[in-house]
Amino acid sequence: MRIKPIGIIHSPFSQTNGVPIQPVFAKGYEGTVEVHNEFEEGLLDLEGFERIWLLYWFNRASKFKLKVKPFLDDKWHGLFATRAPSRPNPIGLSCVKLLSVEANILHVSELDILDGTPLLDIKPYVGKFDCFEVRHNGWLDTVDKRNIKSDNRFYNT
Repeated sequence: MRIKPIGIIHSPFSQTNGVPIQPVFAKGYEGTVEVHNEFEEGLLDLEGFERIWLLYWFNRASKFKLKVKPFLDDKWHGLFATRAPSRPNPIGLSCVKLLSVEANILHVSELDILDGTPLLDIKPYVGKFDCFEVRHNGWLDTVDKRNIKSDNRFYNT
């Protein structure tokens, strides 16, 4: 299996401490996604979408553990029941707001990604496909969701 970055994400976050842990907590944070020139043609018609999924590589995450204490809880949980960045394949997923497209540069907001993060893929968010009403959110249904910034627990410092 080979994965080749298609671009790089530029954000106001140079260090892990204080980064919003999900786009929903990143109101007001803007940045750009620089798509490598060889992939620019693939951006055709993307500007018609309000939101996009960014898939990226957590290139600064530490070695994974199968049980973790996630940002929103002090209890141990199985890695795959969390969105912790330290994973066997450290792939991140964020649904950001697309502001504009200028050639190979995407202007985005609600960004929760470190500056310089390698971009793996872009997919349009489609409300007809991507929005599911759910009744259960696992352990997250019982935690206080005020802790919305990251710390260094999953990163090499």
